[in-house]
Amino acid sequence: MTKLSTVCVFCGSNPGTDPEFMEAATETGRFLAENGIRMVFGGGRVGLMGQVADTVMAEGGEVIGVIPRDLAEKEVAHQNLTELHVVNSMHERKALMAKLSDGFVAMPGGFGTFEEICEVITWTQLGFQEKPCGILNVNGYYADLISLFDKATENGFIHSQHRRLVLVSDRIDDLIEKFRSFKPNHLEKWLDKDSI
Repeated sequence: MTKLSTVCVFCGSNPGTDPEFMEAATETGRFLAENGIRMVFGGGRVGLMGQVADTVMAEGGEVIGVIPRDLAEKEVAHQNLTELHVVNSMHERKALMAKLSDGFVAMPGGFGTFEEICEVITWTQLGFQEKPCGILNVNGYYADLISLFDKATENGFIHSQHRRLVLVSDRIDDLIEKFRSFKPNHLEKWLDKDSI
């Protein structure tokens, strides 16, 4: 069973156009707090990320924010957290978030969210870490990205075992249950080294 005391949440710094996104952010924050799971996130006070963090804190949970200095100086940093780490770059931010976390959840978001979840999935695929990575598919938001992962698998760019590294649910409780039973596979990414 996967250790799961701290989960990193990637999500938008905007609220999005669908009210279900903010509702899911509230539900996620409440679930994490009620289950004693510490949250790590990008440190912002706005959008979905601010809503998840506010809810965790309001419900008595712990939240660790990690934000680059440039963003903190633009007054985007959340000041009411358990801990706030101000770092020098986006690279340092992602490395510290990964170090502090036992697993990663992507909620709706934009380019930054897509990049963050794909990077940690890749780290697990390559064996750099053995942490679960999941997509909270709120109201079908990630349906097209999930289809792209399937298409890449069908076309030989992702091994089927690696495709199963991406855990998906439309409910945070179900996704965290999948995290708890997650077992990384140790299949090499390069199946035919002679063809490289």
